Amino acid sequence: MGADPYWYYVPYEEDINNALQKLKKREFEAGRYRPVMYTGDLAFPMDDISKAPAPGKEHETIEEAIEDAMEDGTGSILDLEKISEDEYYSVAYILKKEELTKYFNTEKPTREIINENIDKFWDDVSELMGVRGVGVCTIVYKNETPSELFFMGYSWDLKN
Repeated sequence: MGADPYWYYVPYEEDINNALQKLKKREFEAGRYRPVMYTGDLAFPMDDISKAPAPGKEHETIEEAIEDAMEDGTGSILDLEKISEDEYYSVAYILKKEELTKYFNTEKPTREIINENIDKFWDDVSELMGVRGVGVCTIVYKNETPSELFFMGYSWDLKN
C-alpha cells in the first residue's frame, strides 16, 4: 500500500502540542483512521467536520488503533505523537522560518498561501523527511495574527 497524505487546520492555540492532542482525540472519536476506514478517500482539509464521515472509534485507545494499523499507520493525525523542533518519526516537526520562506515566500503564511502552494509543499516535504510516518506543523496567520495551526503528514510507508 502506498502512503496517504493528510492535513488539518485547527483553531490557533499557543500550546501547539495541546492543539495536536485535541485534534487526535477528535479524529479518534470520529473513527477517521485506519483500520476503521480508508482515509485516502477523505477530503482534506476537513473544514466542515459535520459533513465528514464519522463511523466512530473501534478501539479503546489511540495506542490500540496504531497497533492494529500495523506498519501502514492509521493514515491520520493519530500517527503523530507530539510536537518537535527536530525531524523524527511520529512527530509533528515545526517548520523553521527559512523553510516557511522557501515554501510560502513568507514567515507568516495565510491559509490561502498554504493552499496555493500545497502541491509543491507535499513533494518537498516528502523529500525533506525521506520516509513517511512523519509530519509538519506551522502557525497560520490572518492579518498578521495567528489564527490557525496547520498539521500535515503521510501515513507510514517507506519510500521506494
